[in-house]
Amino acid sequence: MFRSRRTGLVRRLWRNRAGGDAGVSCCGLSEPPAVSPELRSAVSGLLKRLKEQPLCSLLEAVESRGAAPGPCVPVTRLGPPPHLLLCRLFRWPELQHPGQLKALSGCQGAGGPDSNTVCCNPYHYSRVCGPESPPPPYSRVSPKSDQKTPDISDSYTEMDASSSLRIPVGDVSDTSLSPDMNKQGRWCSVAYWEHRTRVGRLYSVCQPSVSIFYDLPQGSGFCLGQLNLENRSEAAARTRGKIGLGIVLSREADGVWAYNRSDHPIFVNSPTLDSPACRTLVVRKVMPGYSLKVFDYKKSCVLRHLPAPPEHAEGPYDPHSVRISFAKGWGPCYSRQMITSCPCWLEVLLGR
Repeated sequence: MFRSRRTGLVRRLWRNRAGGDAGVSCCGLSEPPAVSPELRSAVSGLLKRLKEQPLCSLLEAVESRGAAPGPCVPVTRLGPPPHLLLCRLFRWPELQHPGQLKALSGCQGAGGPDSNTVCCNPYHYSRVCGPESPPPPYSRVSPKSDQKTPDISDSYTEMDASSSLRIPVGDVSDTSLSPDMNKQGRWCSVAYWEHRTRVGRLYSVCQPSVSIFYDLPQGSGFCLGQLNLENRSEAAARTRGKIGLGIVLSREADGVWAYNRSDHPIFVNSPTLDSPACRTLVVRKVMPGYSLKVFDYKKSCVLRHLPAPPEHAEGPYDPHSVRISFAKGWGPCYSRQMITSCPCWLEVLLGR
């Protein structure tokens, strides 16, 4: 019996629906997980409304698991929210409400609540870390071979928001080239570190969002896989292999957001993640597929008037910098007490 190309696209989409673990594709499984009759009926009706080209775009995003997020897939709002349906089918089966989702900065078809259409590409959305859906709590980890980084002294030189973390000469090596700090229009610069060594030059960001990844088959951004370092530690080499699709940093109206595209958690410290009076180091864990507002512009205005930096400040205190570690946490609940004990991490230096 003749089967149209469109029917084949729909069948491939159903084969790639999410399994029991959020965000895990079940492509290749002999018995894909069951879907409730209600969800199956609603999604079937939605897919029938999509033409062949939008189906191709949707399939590319789903089969690549977001490595190729593709264009928007707009659809008219009818019945249950279309983006909620496809996010439940392909990424998060336990999702309950569209308010748990955040459209990524590159999505042009999300529309507002009053719009007649909405983008239903599930990889144009992330889940939101916040008071309503906090990330998993810290878990104390046992020391491993990649965690035996020696403690670091607290002797640092002064710095300002336009410079990167400086540690006294002889205690750290800096393999970067001359950084381009004069590029007009940039809203942040990103430095990549392995333990106490900065690798590569500062990466200036002028576009509203930037992808920071290890090895991406297509697209543009800051590719960490191209940065070479002599005598790279085994811990850094292993962690670099976990960066994968990495993160997306986006400057938005309310602040700076980080979206975790990788298959491993990231850990974030920022001056605006907690109240200015907080006396302990706050490090947030962001699971794969989640977004977190890592810098709040309104809170940063309060920080400017603080009489002194927080007592827990690690090294020179910069109220305009964000630190992000890939796969490895640090802080009071971890064997790594300082960010410089993490194998692979980023320092995001924001413009004032």
